[in-house]
Amino acid sequence: MLEVQGLQKSFGGVRAVRDVSLRVAGGELLALIGPNGAGKSTCFNMLNGQLRPDAGTVRLDGRDITGLPPRVIWRLGVGRTFQITATFGSLSVLENVQMALLSHARRLFGLWRPVAAEDPAPALALLDRVGMAAQAARPCGVLAYGDLKRVELAIALANAPRLLLMDEPTAGMAPAERVALMALTATIARQSGIAVLFTEHDMDVVFTHADRLLVLDRGAMLAEGRPDEVRADPRVREVYLGSSH
Repeated sequence: MLEVQGLQKSFGGVRAVRDVSLRVAGGELLALIGPNGAGKSTCFNMLNGQLRPDAGTVRLDGRDITGLPPRVIWRLGVGRTFQITATFGSLSVLENVQMALLSHARRLFGLWRPVAAEDPAPALALLDRVGMAAQAARPCGVLAYGDLKRVELAIALANAPRLLLMDEPTAGMAPAERVALMALTATIARQSGIAVLFTEHDMDVVFTHADRLLVLDRGAMLAEGRPDEVRADPRVREVYLGSSH
C-alpha cells in the first residue's frame, strides 16, 4: 500500500533523512523507531506532504504522491494522528468527527445547512468503532487525554484511509491506555486492510503490536525486520535499545 524509495531531506548542512526506503502492506503495522533526532518526524512530514523531499519517491497503492499537498494526500486515503492531539476543544466529540466527515465530502463550507442538521449516524459509527460513542455529546476540552487520542483516531478514520500515519500515538498516555489504543488500532487495521506506519518510544507497545520494525539513526536506516530480529541486532541495542533489552 505504501512504497517509499530513496527518501532524502536536508536542512542547510544537516542531512535529516538519508536514503530511506520502506514498504507497508495493507493490514500491516510497521513501527519506525530510533533515538531523538533520528529523522522519524521528518519522514512522516514528507509522506503526508508537509515537507517536500529533496530526492526519492512516495507511492500510495502504486500512485506517485511525492510532494503533493497534505489536503490532496488526505483525499487520496492517507489518515494521520499527531503526537499532540489536534481537536477542537469547544466542540463536542460528535461535532469534531462530523467536521472531518464534512471535509471529506467537500461540504465543510456550506452556508445554508448547520452541522446540527447533519445525520449523526456516520460520526456515531466511527465513535462506536473506537469506543467513544457514549461520550459523543461531551466537549473535547473536558476529556481525559487517553479519550482524546481515541477521538483523534476516529477523525483519522473519517476519510476511510488506506494508509494511517501515527506519530507517537501513545505519547502522554498511561501504560494501560497505551496498550488498549494500539490493540484497537491493530484490530481496525487488520479488519479493514489499512496499512499503518507509526513512530513510538514505548518499546513494550512496539514489540507487542508491530509486525515489522525499521530503525533510523541520524537519518539513515540502521536495521529492518521482525521484532525478534531487531531486538537481537547488536547495532540496534548499542544505538537505541540498550543492553537491558
